[in-house]
Amino acid sequence: MDERDWSELIPGLPEEIGLECLTRMHYSGHRMASCVCRRWRHLFQSKDFYYHRKQTGFTHKAACLVQALPAQSGSKPTGQARYGISLFDPATQGWERVEAVPKYPEGLPMFCQLASTEGKLILMGGWDPSRWEPVRDVFVYEFTTRRWTQCADMPSTRSFFAMGAAEGKVLVAGGHDESKNALRSAWAFDVKEGVWSELSGMSEERDECEGVVMGSEFWVVSGYGTETQGVFKSSAEVYDMRTGEWRRAEGAWPVSRCPRSCVGVVSGGNSLICWAEAEAETEAPVQVGVDLGDWTLVAGAAYQGAPHGFCVREKGQKGKFTKVSVCDDYSGYVQSGCCVEV
Repeated sequence: MDERDWSELIPGLPEEIGLECLTRMHYSGHRMASCVCRRWRHLFQSKDFYYHRKQTGFTHKAACLVQALPAQSGSKPTGQARYGISLFDPATQGWERVEAVPKYPEGLPMFCQLASTEGKLILMGGWDPSRWEPVRDVFVYEFTTRRWTQCADMPSTRSFFAMGAAEGKVLVAGGHDESKNALRSAWAFDVKEGVWSELSGMSEERDECEGVVMGSEFWVVSGYGTETQGVFKSSAEVYDMRTGEWRRAEGAWPVSRCPRSCVGVVSGGNSLICWAEAEAETEAPVQVGVDLGDWTLVAGAAYQGAPHGFCVREKGQKGKFTKVSVCDDYSGYVQSGCCVEV
């Protein structure tokens, strides 16, 4: 980084000490600190500062969950849940709600997808909660300003697609179109430039697949074809982000069930597990898992409509599960989630 950018960050302190102080500030204080002065605002919103914090070990991993919101006080039950984004910090065991998307103040699109890269949260797709029609919306949330920005729409309408993010790009593949035809096409969205680029397609259609990023590879796990609806494949297709080529991984998903939201990566990053089949001390079946580095957050309910319970699992194949305390406001059904490093 150019040292001139950090001069006199804190009057009376050498610039390297001032930078060290601000680097150690928890992300939850960045919004307030950005109001101190223009120099601080530019610093906290700088991509270089984010990478500096990451390289020095002062970023934090948290889980963002698409979760059913509690019923509004005094409102009549409609039978249709409203969804928002909940944030869980494994270090503090704290919960908070991410600001609502301005276009959808009453609830997110149903089955929308989340991913994160470079400290930003990306939300796209899903079904309009009032019309139940698929949307192509793309939104990016900046934790520093706590604001959403609407970006270029998805190039085509697709639902239940695989999604993953790394190195400032979001990749999507598979899913189905408006006519319920399974897709094999794939696209990449550049978060900084706000533009889409088409990738080469997968070897076959994959509807209701799940996306996982391992290193420089984007894995599109399982799914099924148009003519074999509900028969989930045991294979995955892997996109190498360095070479731009796909390869097929046989036997990557050995369970005959939908992979959505329950695909995990075995410690070491070389194989997949199904969180729904993991034996956990959760007092309920596991339905969603979010890898947070040293921990994995898992969630599930004892039966349909029951409050969700949460556990964090220590790193390692035989890691211990510890129950997470959660109030009623954050016990709603969890549809999906992702890890964000901020």
